[in-house]
Amino acid sequence: MLLAAGIDVHHHQCRLHLTGRDPLQRQPRHNRCRTTDYSDPMVTLKPTRFEAADLERTAENLLVVVGEVARELHAGNAALPGVRLDSSLADDFALDSLARIELGARIERTFNVTLSEAALFEADTPRDLLRAVLRTAGSAPLKASAVIADVRSGQAQAAPENVETLGELLAWHVGEHGDRPHIQFYDDYTDGEILTYRELWDGATAVAAGLQGRGLEPGQTVALMLPTSRDYFFAFYGVVLAGGVPVPIYPPVRRAQLEDHLRRQSRILVNCRASMLVATNDAIQVARLLTAAVDTLGHVVTVKQLADHRDTFEWVRRTADDTAFLQYTSGSTGDPKGVVLSHANLLANMRADGHAVGVNPNDVFVSWLPLYHDMGLIGAWFGSLYHAVHLVIMSPLSFLAKPQRWLWALHRYRGTLSAAPNFAFELCLKRVRDEDIEGIDLSHWRVAANGAEAISVHTLEAFCERFALFGFRRESMCPVYGLAECAVGLTFTPLGRGPLIDTVDRDVLARTGRAVPVAAAQSGTDVLRVVDPAGRELPERVEGRLQFRGPSATSGYYQRPQATTQLFDDDWLETGDRAYIAAGDLYLTGRSKDIIIRAGRNIYPAELEDAIGDLDGIRKGHVAVFGSMDRASGTERVVVLAETRKKSDAAKTELRTAINARAADLMGTPPDEVVLAPPNAVLRTSSGKIRRTDTRSLYERGRIGKPAGAVWVQVFRLVSAGILPQLRRAARGARAWAYAGWAWFAFGLLALPAWIITWLPLPRAAIWRCERNLARAAGMVTGTRVEFSGFEHLPPAGEPCVIVSNHQSYLDGIVLLALLPRPPNFLIKSELKRSPALGRPLARLGALFVERFDAAAGIDGMREAAHSLEVGAALTVFAEGTFKRMPGLLPFHMGAFTVAAEGGVAVVPVAIRGTRSILRARSWFLRRGCIAVAVGAPIVPPSGGPTWSRSLTLRDAARAYILEHCGEPDLAHESNVVDDR
Repeated sequence: MLLAAGIDVHHHQCRLHLTGRDPLQRQPRHNRCRTTDYSDPMVTLKPTRFEAADLERTAENLLVVVGEVARELHAGNAALPGVRLDSSLADDFALDSLARIELGARIERTFNVTLSEAALFEADTPRDLLRAVLRTAGSAPLKASAVIADVRSGQAQAAPENVETLGELLAWHVGEHGDRPHIQFYDDYTDGEILTYRELWDGATAVAAGLQGRGLEPGQTVALMLPTSRDYFFAFYGVVLAGGVPVPIYPPVRRAQLEDHLRRQSRILVNCRASMLVATNDAIQVARLLTAAVDTLGHVVTVKQLADHRDTFEWVRRTADDTAFLQYTSGSTGDPKGVVLSHANLLANMRADGHAVGVNPNDVFVSWLPLYHDMGLIGAWFGSLYHAVHLVIMSPLSFLAKPQRWLWALHRYRGTLSAAPNFAFELCLKRVRDEDIEGIDLSHWRVAANGAEAISVHTLEAFCERFALFGFRRESMCPVYGLAECAVGLTFTPLGRGPLIDTVDRDVLARTGRAVPVAAAQSGTDVLRVVDPAGRELPERVEGRLQFRGPSATSGYYQRPQATTQLFDDDWLETGDRAYIAAGDLYLTGRSKDIIIRAGRNIYPAELEDAIGDLDGIRKGHVAVFGSMDRASGTERVVVLAETRKKSDAAKTELRTAINARAADLMGTPPDEVVLAPPNAVLRTSSGKIRRTDTRSLYERGRIGKPAGAVWVQVFRLVSAGILPQLRRAARGARAWAYAGWAWFAFGLLALPAWIITWLPLPRAAIWRCERNLARAAGMVTGTRVEFSGFEHLPPAGEPCVIVSNHQSYLDGIVLLALLPRPPNFLIKSELKRSPALGRPLARLGALFVERFDAAAGIDGMREAAHSLEVGAALTVFAEGTFKRMPGLLPFHMGAFTVAAEGGVAVVPVAIRGTRSILRARSWFLRRGCIAVAVGAPIVPPSGGPTWSRSLTLRDAARAYILEHCGEPDLAHESNVVDDR
C-alpha cells in the first residue's frame, strides 16, 4: 500500500511525508493530512502496472517539475507556498496558459509521455496531472505521420463576383463541387475527419430547421459559445441560413471557470439582445441560468438538440446590406461593442484579401486560430470558403499545448497559407526543439501572415533564420494589419517581398511626430490616410491618427450610437492606432487607446482596474493596468499596479493571490506582474482619471514607491512635463498654418503678374520665359527645395519629342513650367478652355485642350497634338490623365504613346516626386516639402510592327522608369477613369 501523501517542494529539495494516503485520491484542501479511506472507489484508478515505489517516485518527480515552473514564474517571491498534490495550479501558483504549456512540455520530457490538451488545461491540481501521466504511461510520444495524400478532388474555382451573401456563397460551392473537401480536422495520428461543402450545407440546414422550429425570426441574434469543431461550423451557417445574425463569443477554457465566464458574457448577450444561445453539453445547464439576466434570451440549446428537430427548413435569403454577423472582441465584456459587418463588407474583404495574397483553389490553409476571433473566422474560414481553398484546422488549445503541431500540419498537408499573431511565432521559437520537427519541410508555406498584435522585429527575424533550416523562406513572412471594423484585413505585405523594417529616430518621433530614418529604410490605396489632430492629411513620414474607408468598413457598433459617432470622421473610420506612411507602406507606431493586446486578445484596463479596486485592502480608484513591452520575448506584458496600505509580507501575498484570481476571471489569464505600491503611487489627472502612460513610465524607470520630493518639486515637474509637449504641438500647428498662409499669399502675389503677362501682346517664347521665372520665384519664396537630374536627356530645341510625366498634384504643371528649358505644348483637359480666367492664359502658354468625355472630339485633339510634333514641338503629357489623393502610379492612357509611335519620335519619361505631400487632391492646405524631378533617357519607338504594339512598348518602358523614380507604389490595378462631373 502506497503511503505517500503530500510533497512540499522548497528550492530544489523534496520532502516526502508518509501519512498513509493514496496520491491518486484527492484530499480536501481544508484538511490535507486526513487519512484516506482506501475503500474509496477512486483508488481503482491506480494503474496496476505501477508498484508502490514507482508511483511514489512518479509523484515526487512530478512535484519537482511543478515546483520548478512555479518558482521560475514567480522568481523572487519568497512567500511562494510549497507544492503539494492538492495545491491549486491557478490559485496557489497562478499558472496561465503559457505557463501550463511549459509545464506540459517538461512533464512530457521527464516521463516520456504525451498529454492531451484537455488533461493539461483542465487540470486543477498536480494530482490531476499525475493521473494523466499514469493514464498515458507507456504510450508512444507524439510522432507526426508521413505526408498525407492529396485529398482535394476535381476542379474548383473561387466564387464569382455576383455572389452577394454568405448563404449564396455556400450554396454556389455546393452546386459547383459539393463533394469537394472543404475542412479537414487535424489529428496527430490519422488523416483527420473531412467536411465537404455538401456536408456543411446539410449540417447547417438541420440546425437552421431547429432554430426556425424554436421561433427564430429573420434578423434576430444568436450567440455561439462553441469550441473549434464540426458543431461550430454547422451552428454558424445554420444561423445564417435561418436568417439570423450569429454572434460568436469565446467558450470557457476550464470547467472550473464556467459560471464566472458565463456571468461575464451576459453583458454581450444583453447588448446584442440575443434570442438564443448555442453552447456545449458541458455548459448547457449553467448557461440556462443566463435567461434570468438576459431578458431576450429565450432558448439555450446544443447543436445536437437543434439538429434533431424535425421541422422543415426554409432558407431565408438576405441582401448584401443586411448584417451578416456581429464581431465582439474578446476583451469587450465590460463595455461591449459589437462591430456590425454586412454580407457586402465580408465579401469585399474576402475578395481584396484573396487578391493581395494571390489565393487560388490549389492552396491549403492551415489554421489553429480561434473561430470567435475575426482573424480565424474571416481570414481563415471565410477566405478559404470563398476561394475554394482546402482548410486544415485544429483547436487553439491543441496548438498551445504543442506548437509543433502547427508546423507538422503545414508539412503533412503541404500547407501554403497560414496566419497567427506574433506570440505564436515566438512560441515556436521557445517551445519547439529541433528534434520535435526532425524531417519537417516548410518549403510549401508561401504566405505566413503575422498580425492581430504588435509584431516584434526580433521574433520575426529569429523565426525566419531558424526555420530556414526546415525550408521556410523569409519572403513568405507577411506582416499584415487589420481590425474588426474593417472585417479583418486592411493592409498586406506585397507577395514575395518579405517584411520591410523601417528604422527611425525614436527621440525625433517622440518629440516631433516625424519618422526620420536612421538608416536607409507599396500598396497605398485610397482607403488609408494619416491625419493630424485637426483631421488634415499628413505628408509622408509624419506620424498621426490612422483612418480608413472602403467596402469592407463597418457601418458602426450594434446598439451603440454614441460610440458609432466617435468611430467616424466624415466617411473615414478611426482605427484608434497611430502610424505613418513611407513610399506607400504603412508603419504602425502605437495605439491611441489604452487597450492592451496579449496573445491576440484585447484587454481593457478600466474593467480590470474597477474589479481589482473592489478587493479588500486595495484602494478603490487607485489601480492602474497597463502593457509594458518585454524586449527579450517581443511580447507585451500585462502589469497591475495597485495601491495598498498593507505592510506585512503575508498580507501582500494574500492580496497578490486575490488580484491574480480576479484578473484571471476577467481576462482568462493572470497578469504578468502585480506591483503593490504605497498610496499616491498611481498618477491621476485633476478629474481623477488614471494616467496610465505616465504611471507606466514610472514603473519602467523603477520609480514606483520612491519618494516624490517636495510638493513644489512635484508641481514643477508635472507642469514642465505637460507644458513642453503642448508648446511643441502648438508650435508645429502654428508653423503649419503660418506656412500655408504665407505660401498662398506668395502664390497670390506672383499669380497676378503671371496672369497679366499672358494677356500682353508678347511672343510665346517671351511669355514662357516670364512665366518660367515667376514659377521659379514661387519655389524660392515658399522655401520649396527642388532637386532635378537627367536634364541632359531633354532633346534640343527644334527636335520633336513627347515628354511623359506622372501626375501627383496641381503643382505638377508649375514644376514643369519652372524646369523645362523650352516651351512645350501641354495636353490639358478641355474644361479649362471654357474658364474665363484660365482659358486664354493657358492657350498663350501652348496648351492643347483635349476633350475627355467626347470620343470624337478627343481624337481631334490628339490629331492636333500629332501635328505639333511635325513642326518640331515638344509635347508634354500627364499620362495618368488625372491624379488622386492616394499615393501610387495609376495606369497610363495610350494617346501620347500612339502619337509618338505614329510620328516616330522619342518619348522622354519624367518622374515627379514630392508634390503630393505638399498639396494633395481635395485639399488646399499647403505644406512645406521637397520636390525631386528625374528625367530619363529618350525612348525611341521600335521600328516595324503594328502601331499598337510599338505604342505598348513605349508605354511600358516609360512607365517602368517613372515607377522606379516617383517613390510611390504601383497602382496599375486601379482605375484612372475620370467621372463626367
